[in-house]
Amino acid sequence: MPATRMWCGVLLAAVALGVAGCSSNTRPSDKGVTPMGKTYVSTDVKGSPIPGGGPLTLSFKDNRISANAGCNTATGPVTLDGHVVTTTDNMASTLMACPGDLAYADQWVQGFLSSSPDWKIYGSNLILTGNGQTVTLRDRQVAQPPKPLIGTTWIVDGLIRPDATVRSRALDEARPAITIAADNTLSGSAGCNSITGNAEVNGKDVTFHVATTKMMCDADVMAVEAEVLQALDGKTTTSIDGDTLTIRNTANNTGLELRVE
Repeated sequence: MPATRMWCGVLLAAVALGVAGCSSNTRPSDKGVTPMGKTYVSTDVKGSPIPGGGPLTLSFKDNRISANAGCNTATGPVTLDGHVVTTTDNMASTLMACPGDLAYADQWVQGFLSSSPDWKIYGSNLILTGNGQTVTLRDRQVAQPPKPLIGTTWIVDGLIRPDATVRSRALDEARPAITIAADNTLSGSAGCNSITGNAEVNGKDVTFHVATTKMMCDADVMAVEAEVLQALDGKTTTSIDGDTLTIRNTANNTGLELRVE
């Protein structure tokens, strides 16, 4: 009988350890971990789907949130207190018209974020629950490892101004793009005219020396081109998050957001 009791004790201890091990796999990350400073891309939506298919991309930086589900990008202040995502009702947004189901993507984002969804982090995943929906997003650094600056063709999809980042139909149609080759030569398009020149890369600092052809295009395209060339005028600071490159020109307070072609 004593031997039987000893065996039962060992068995119960093993079961207890097994339960503890299983529960640790479903337990959220440390309480101090928040989404701030990271960008997440949705991998699953339970409930009302994203019109147009998404994905939903959420960026958290400097107590602000940026949200895009395939059409316009909305930005504004955010708090994460009590594991709740709280935004304002009047988030700033780009004003691009989107075709088909994508036209309703912005409304989906607004409805979801205005519901003040709960948030939890499990490893590299962020799970948001609100408005009858559960959205699973993955850290973009894991889902989409950073592309190299050199040798990648980058398409401009946002013009950074002092007060906002702007996206427009003219920008999408012009499709400005740049490529920095291994020998630091620069090629691409400013929207209307072709770009040539070179880019001196020193870590995250890139100094552009740009020349262009001299064609004339529609006024809207020329306006886009002027902003692209202003951002690529001289020394800039770059950062890459997944498939997104950000170029900032602190000398004239402009910049570009670019994505992989």
